[in-house]
Amino acid sequence: MMTSQNHVLDWLLEDDQPAVRYHALVDLMDFPPADPAVEEARAAIPLRGWAAEILRTQKPGGYWGAPDAPYYPKYDNTTWKWIVLGDLGLTAKVPGMRESCELFLERNAPDGGFGRKVSHFCVTGNFSRTLIRAGYRDDRRVRSALDWLVDEQKSDGGWHCFDSEKGTLDCWEALAAFGALGRERLTRSMKRSVERGSEFYLERKLHKEGSRKYAPWFRFHYPTHYYYDILVGLDVLTALGYGDDRRLEYGLKVLREKRQPDGRWHLDAVHPDLGPGAKYSVNPPVTPFALEEAGRASKWITLTALRVLKRVEGEVAAD
Repeated sequence: MMTSQNHVLDWLLEDDQPAVRYHALVDLMDFPPADPAVEEARAAIPLRGWAAEILRTQKPGGYWGAPDAPYYPKYDNTTWKWIVLGDLGLTAKVPGMRESCELFLERNAPDGGFGRKVSHFCVTGNFSRTLIRAGYRDDRRVRSALDWLVDEQKSDGGWHCFDSEKGTLDCWEALAAFGALGRERLTRSMKRSVERGSEFYLERKLHKEGSRKYAPWFRFHYPTHYYYDILVGLDVLTALGYGDDRRLEYGLKVLREKRQPDGRWHLDAVHPDLGPGAKYSVNPPVTPFALEEAGRASKWITLTALRVLKRVEGEVAAD
Protein backbone atom coordinates (compact mmCIF):
# COMPACT_ATOMS: atom_id res chain seq x y z
CA MET A 1 0.00 0.00 0.00
CA MET A 2 1.44 3.35 -1.09
CA THR A 3 1.60 5.86 1.78
CA SER A 4 2.34 9.57 2.13
CA GLN A 5 3.00 12.06 4.88
CA ASN A 6 -0.65 13.13 4.73
CA HIS A 7 -3.15 10.88 6.52
CA VAL A 8 -6.09 12.24 4.51
CA LEU A 9 -4.29 11.47 1.27
CA ASP A 10 -3.53 7.99 2.60
CA TRP A 11 -7.26 7.59 3.24
CA LEU A 12 -8.03 8.51 -0.37
CA LEU A 13 -5.38 6.07 -1.62
CA GLU A 14 -6.96 3.09 0.11
CA ASP A 15 -7.88 0.20 -2.17
CA ASP A 16 -11.58 0.00 -1.27
CA GLN A 17 -12.58 2.68 -3.79
CA PRO A 18 -10.27 2.42 -6.81
CA ALA A 19 -12.02 5.37 -8.49
CA VAL A 20 -10.96 7.65 -5.64
CA ARG A 21 -7.47 6.13 -5.60
CA TYR A 22 -7.13 6.64 -9.35
CA HIS A 23 -8.13 10.31 -9.22
CA ALA A 24 -5.96 10.94 -6.16
CA LEU A 25 -2.92 9.52 -7.93
CA VAL A 26 -3.51 11.59 -11.07
CA ASP A 27 -5.06 14.80 -9.74
CA LEU A 28 -3.36 15.16 -6.36
CA MET A 29 -0.04 13.36 -6.78
CA ASP A 30 0.60 14.11 -10.48
CA PHE A 31 1.22 10.50 -11.46
CA PRO A 32 1.28 10.12 -15.27
CA PRO A 33 -1.52 8.05 -16.85
CA ALA A 34 0.93 5.34 -17.90
CA ASP A 35 2.28 4.79 -14.38
CA PRO A 36 1.65 1.18 -13.30
CA ALA A 37 -0.10 2.31 -10.11
CA VAL A 38 -2.47 4.50 -12.13
CA GLU A 39 -3.18 1.77 -14.67
CA GLU A 40 -3.83 -0.73 -11.89
CA ALA A 41 -6.23 1.61 -10.08
CA ARG A 42 -8.15 2.48 -13.23
CA ALA A 43 -8.45 -1.16 -14.26
CA ALA A 44 -9.96 -1.92 -10.85
CA ILE A 45 -12.69 0.75 -11.07
CA PRO A 46 -15.27 -1.51 -12.79
CA LEU A 47 -14.31 -4.45 -10.60
CA ARG A 48 -14.55 -3.07 -7.07
CA GLY A 49 -16.30 -0.27 -5.22
CA TRP A 50 -18.99 2.13 -6.39
CA ALA A 51 -18.68 1.58 -10.13
CA ALA A 52 -18.77 -2.19 -9.74
CA GLU A 53 -21.93 -1.92 -7.63
CA ILE A 54 -23.60 0.22 -10.30
CA LEU A 55 -22.55 -2.06 -13.16
CA ARG A 56 -23.80 -5.10 -11.28
CA THR A 57 -27.41 -3.98 -11.78
CA GLN A 58 -27.01 -2.90 -15.41
CA LYS A 59 -29.17 -4.70 -17.96
CA PRO A 60 -28.07 -5.88 -21.42
CA GLY A 61 -28.04 -2.96 -23.83
CA GLY A 62 -26.62 -0.47 -21.35
CA TYR A 63 -29.80 0.25 -19.37
CA TRP A 64 -30.90 0.41 -15.79
CA GLY A 65 -34.63 0.29 -15.22
CA ALA A 66 -36.99 0.63 -18.19
CA PRO A 67 -35.24 0.70 -21.59
CA ASP A 68 -37.68 3.22 -23.03
CA ALA A 69 -37.29 5.75 -20.20
CA PRO A 70 -33.58 6.32 -19.47
CA TYR A 71 -34.27 9.68 -17.78
CA TYR A 72 -36.99 8.51 -15.37
CA PRO A 73 -37.33 7.95 -12.52
CA LYS A 74 -35.05 10.90 -11.92
CA TYR A 75 -31.71 10.37 -10.20
CA ASP A 76 -31.98 6.58 -10.21
CA ASN A 77 -32.22 5.44 -13.82
CA THR A 78 -29.87 5.06 -16.79
CA THR A 79 -28.97 8.70 -17.39
CA TRP A 80 -27.91 9.39 -13.83
CA LYS A 81 -25.93 6.21 -13.24
CA TRP A 82 -24.12 6.54 -16.55
CA ILE A 83 -23.02 10.10 -15.72
CA VAL A 84 -21.67 8.94 -12.35
CA LEU A 85 -19.71 6.14 -14.04
CA GLY A 86 -18.10 8.78 -16.23
CA ASP A 87 -17.19 10.86 -13.19
CA LEU A 88 -15.67 7.81 -11.52
CA GLY A 89 -13.36 7.23 -14.49
CA LEU A 90 -14.94 4.56 -16.68
CA THR A 91 -14.25 4.73 -20.41
CA ALA A 92 -15.74 2.98 -23.41
CA LYS A 93 -13.11 0.27 -22.97
CA VAL A 94 -15.46 -1.15 -20.34
CA PRO A 95 -18.27 -2.98 -22.21
CA GLY A 96 -21.10 -1.78 -19.98
CA MET A 97 -19.96 1.83 -20.27
CA ARG A 98 -19.58 1.53 -24.04
CA GLU A 99 -23.13 0.21 -24.39
CA SER A 100 -24.53 3.14 -22.43
CA CYS A 101 -22.46 5.65 -24.40
CA GLU A 102 -23.73 4.31 -27.71
CA LEU A 103 -27.27 4.48 -26.37
CA PHE A 104 -26.95 8.16 -25.50
CA LEU A 105 -25.09 9.10 -28.67
CA GLU A 106 -28.29 8.14 -30.47
CA ARG A 107 -30.02 10.98 -28.59
CA ASN A 108 -28.24 13.62 -30.64
CA ALA A 109 -31.07 16.08 -31.36
CA PRO A 110 -31.71 17.55 -34.83
CA ASP A 111 -30.65 21.03 -33.67
CA GLY A 112 -27.18 19.78 -32.72
CA GLY A 113 -27.17 19.14 -28.98
CA PHE A 114 -28.56 16.27 -26.92
CA GLY A 115 -32.17 15.72 -25.96
CA ARG A 116 -35.13 13.56 -26.85
CA LYS A 117 -36.62 15.94 -29.45
CA VAL A 118 -34.85 19.25 -28.91
CA SER A 119 -31.58 20.01 -27.16
CA HIS A 120 -31.40 21.06 -23.51
CA PHE A 121 -28.44 22.83 -21.91
CA CYS A 122 -28.07 20.66 -18.82
CA VAL A 123 -28.56 17.43 -20.78
CA THR A 124 -26.18 18.49 -23.55
CA GLY A 125 -23.52 19.58 -21.08
CA ASN A 126 -23.77 16.45 -18.95
CA PHE A 127 -23.83 14.09 -21.94
CA SER A 128 -20.93 15.86 -23.65
CA ARG A 129 -18.78 15.80 -20.51
CA THR A 130 -19.46 12.12 -19.92
CA LEU A 131 -18.86 11.13 -23.55
CA ILE A 132 -15.61 13.11 -23.71
CA ARG A 133 -14.33 11.40 -20.58
CA ALA A 134 -15.37 8.03 -21.99
CA GLY A 135 -13.27 8.56 -25.13
CA TYR A 136 -15.68 10.10 -27.64
CA ARG A 137 -14.24 13.62 -27.79
CA ASP A 138 -13.77 13.45 -31.59
CA ASP A 139 -17.17 11.95 -32.35
CA ARG A 140 -19.07 14.28 -34.70
CA ARG A 141 -22.14 14.20 -32.43
CA VAL A 142 -20.12 15.36 -29.46
CA ARG A 143 -18.45 18.12 -31.50
CA SER A 144 -21.89 19.17 -32.75
CA ALA A 145 -23.16 19.33 -29.18
CA LEU A 146 -20.24 21.49 -28.06
CA ASP A 147 -20.84 23.86 -30.98
CA TRP A 148 -24.51 24.04 -30.00
CA LEU A 149 -23.55 25.07 -26.47
CA VAL A 150 -21.43 27.87 -27.92
CA ASP A 151 -24.13 29.05 -30.32
CA GLU A 152 -26.92 29.03 -27.72
CA GLN A 153 -25.04 30.76 -24.89
CA LYS A 154 -27.03 33.60 -23.33
CA SER A 155 -26.07 37.21 -23.96
CA ASP A 156 -24.88 37.60 -20.35
CA GLY A 157 -22.45 34.68 -20.76
CA GLY A 158 -24.44 32.09 -18.84
CA TRP A 159 -26.74 29.25 -19.78
CA HIS A 160 -30.19 28.32 -18.48
CA CYS A 161 -32.00 24.98 -18.54
CA PHE A 162 -35.38 26.71 -18.82
CA ASP A 163 -36.77 29.38 -21.12
CA SER A 164 -34.96 32.52 -20.02
CA GLU A 165 -33.04 35.33 -21.66
CA LYS A 166 -30.53 35.26 -18.80
CA GLY A 167 -28.19 32.61 -17.50
CA THR A 168 -28.17 31.04 -14.06
CA LEU A 169 -25.41 29.65 -11.84
CA ASP A 170 -27.44 26.45 -11.75
CA CYS A 171 -26.52 25.70 -15.38
CA TRP A 172 -22.81 24.87 -15.05
CA GLU A 173 -22.74 21.79 -17.27
CA ALA A 174 -21.58 23.55 -20.45
CA LEU A 175 -18.43 24.88 -18.77
CA ALA A 176 -17.77 21.46 -17.27
CA ALA A 177 -17.98 19.90 -20.74
CA PHE A 178 -15.43 22.36 -22.12
CA GLY A 179 -13.24 21.64 -19.11
CA ALA A 180 -13.39 17.91 -19.84
CA LEU A 181 -12.32 18.58 -23.43
CA GLY A 182 -9.26 20.46 -22.18
CA ARG A 183 -8.13 24.01 -22.87
CA GLU A 184 -5.61 22.86 -25.48
CA ARG A 185 -8.40 21.33 -27.62
CA LEU A 186 -10.83 24.25 -27.52
CA THR A 187 -11.59 25.99 -30.80
CA ARG A 188 -11.43 29.78 -30.96
CA SER A 189 -15.19 30.05 -30.52
CA MET A 190 -15.12 27.62 -27.60
CA LYS A 191 -12.36 29.63 -25.90
CA ARG A 192 -14.44 32.77 -26.21
CA SER A 193 -17.46 30.92 -24.85
CA VAL A 194 -15.43 29.67 -21.88
CA GLU A 195 -14.16 33.18 -21.19
CA ARG A 196 -17.68 34.61 -21.22
CA GLY A 197 -19.10 31.73 -19.20
CA SER A 198 -16.34 31.88 -16.60
CA GLU A 199 -16.78 35.61 -16.25
CA PHE A 200 -20.48 35.01 -15.59
CA TYR A 201 -19.54 32.93 -12.54
CA LEU A 202 -16.63 35.05 -11.38
CA GLU A 203 -18.49 38.34 -11.39
CA ARG A 204 -21.13 36.66 -9.21
CA LYS A 205 -18.42 35.22 -6.93
CA LEU A 206 -19.93 31.75 -7.43
CA HIS A 207 -23.00 32.46 -5.28
CA LYS A 208 -24.65 35.81 -5.98
CA GLU A 209 -27.98 35.33 -7.71
CA GLY A 210 -31.12 36.93 -6.39
CA SER A 211 -31.55 38.98 -3.24
CA ARG A 212 -30.67 36.21 -0.76
CA LYS A 213 -28.08 33.49 -0.43
CA TYR A 214 -29.46 30.21 -1.71
CA ALA A 215 -28.82 27.71 1.09
CA PRO A 216 -28.44 24.50 -1.00
CA TRP A 217 -25.54 26.09 -2.90
CA PHE A 218 -23.61 26.18 0.38
CA ARG A 219 -24.07 22.45 0.95
CA PHE A 220 -21.74 20.01 -0.80
CA HIS A 221 -23.35 17.13 -2.70
CA TYR A 222 -22.60 14.10 -4.83
CA PRO A 223 -23.88 12.91 -7.23
CA THR A 224 -24.50 16.44 -8.51
CA HIS A 225 -26.82 15.39 -11.37
CA TYR A 226 -27.72 18.83 -12.78
CA TYR A 227 -27.59 20.76 -9.50
CA TYR A 228 -25.09 23.44 -8.54
CA ASP A 229 -23.20 24.20 -5.34
CA ILE A 230 -20.10 26.25 -4.54
CA LEU A 231 -17.81 23.22 -4.71
CA VAL A 232 -19.10 22.48 -8.22
CA GLY A 233 -18.31 26.06 -9.21
CA LEU A 234 -14.82 25.92 -7.72
CA ASP A 235 -14.04 22.61 -9.40
CA VAL A 236 -15.22 23.78 -12.82
CA LEU A 237 -13.53 27.20 -12.69
CA THR A 238 -10.19 25.94 -11.39
CA ALA A 239 -10.16 23.17 -14.01
CA LEU A 240 -10.50 25.89 -16.65
CA GLY A 241 -7.47 27.74 -15.28
CA TYR A 242 -9.04 30.43 -13.11
CA GLY A 243 -7.51 29.31 -9.83
CA ASP A 244 -5.64 32.59 -9.37
CA ASP A 245 -8.65 34.86 -9.92
CA ARG A 246 -9.34 36.79 -6.72
CA ARG A 247 -13.07 36.51 -7.25
CA LEU A 248 -12.83 32.88 -6.16
CA GLU A 249 -11.76 33.97 -2.68
CA TYR A 250 -15.28 33.89 -1.24
CA GLY A 251 -15.86 30.35 -2.49
CA LEU A 252 -12.45 29.23 -1.27
CA LYS A 253 -13.20 30.69 2.15
CA VAL A 254 -16.41 28.64 2.29
CA LEU A 255 -14.48 25.54 1.21
CA ARG A 256 -11.76 25.94 3.85
CA GLU A 257 -14.25 26.66 6.62
CA LYS A 258 -16.13 23.45 5.86
CA ARG A 259 -13.03 21.31 6.39
CA GLN A 260 -13.37 19.16 9.49
CA PRO A 261 -10.76 19.04 12.29
CA ASP A 262 -9.54 15.69 10.96
CA GLY A 263 -8.76 17.26 7.57
CA ARG A 264 -11.69 15.72 5.72
CA TRP A 265 -14.88 17.18 4.26
CA HIS A 266 -18.38 15.86 4.78
CA LEU A 267 -21.05 15.06 2.24
CA ASP A 268 -23.64 17.61 3.36
CA ALA A 269 -26.66 16.31 1.44
CA VAL A 270 -27.77 14.05 -1.37
CA HIS A 271 -29.87 15.34 -4.26
CA PRO A 272 -32.64 16.15 -4.53
CA ASP A 273 -31.66 18.42 -1.62
CA LEU A 274 -34.96 19.47 -0.10
CA GLY A 275 -33.33 20.79 3.05
CA PRO A 276 -33.65 24.25 4.60
CA GLY A 277 -33.79 27.03 2.04
CA ALA A 278 -34.55 24.86 -0.99
CA LYS A 279 -36.94 26.48 -3.46
CA TYR A 280 -38.10 23.37 -5.25
CA SER A 281 -39.96 20.17 -4.52
CA VAL A 282 -40.09 16.72 -6.07
CA ASN A 283 -43.44 15.14 -6.84
CA PRO A 284 -43.76 12.23 -6.75
CA PRO A 285 -41.02 11.70 -4.17
CA VAL A 286 -37.88 9.93 -5.33
CA THR A 287 -35.30 7.80 -3.57
CA PRO A 288 -31.93 9.55 -3.79
CA PHE A 289 -29.14 7.74 -5.60
CA ALA A 290 -26.16 7.96 -3.24
CA LEU A 291 -22.61 6.64 -3.05
CA GLU A 292 -21.92 7.83 0.49
CA GLU A 293 -23.92 8.75 3.57
CA ALA A 294 -24.84 12.39 4.09
CA GLY A 295 -23.47 14.00 7.23
CA ARG A 296 -20.31 11.89 7.30
CA ALA A 297 -16.78 12.18 5.97
CA SER A 298 -16.84 11.75 2.20
CA LYS A 299 -14.01 10.44 0.07
CA TRP A 300 -15.47 12.01 -3.08
CA ILE A 301 -16.07 15.44 -1.57
CA THR A 302 -12.64 15.39 0.09
CA LEU A 303 -11.00 14.39 -3.19
CA THR A 304 -12.76 17.21 -5.03
CA ALA A 305 -11.94 19.78 -2.35
CA LEU A 306 -8.25 18.86 -2.29
CA ARG A 307 -8.14 18.95 -6.09
CA VAL A 308 -9.49 22.49 -6.04
CA LEU A 309 -6.99 23.60 -3.40
CA LYS A 310 -4.11 21.98 -5.26
CA ARG A 311 -4.97 23.93 -8.41
CA VAL A 312 -5.05 27.12 -6.36
CA GLU A 313 -2.10 26.53 -4.02
CA GLY A 314 0.08 24.27 -6.16
CA GLU A 315 0.23 21.45 -3.63
CA VAL A 316 -2.04 19.15 -1.67
CA ALA A 317 -3.33 21.02 1.36
CA ALA A 318 -1.79 19.68 4.57
CA ASP A 319 -3.94 17.87 7.13
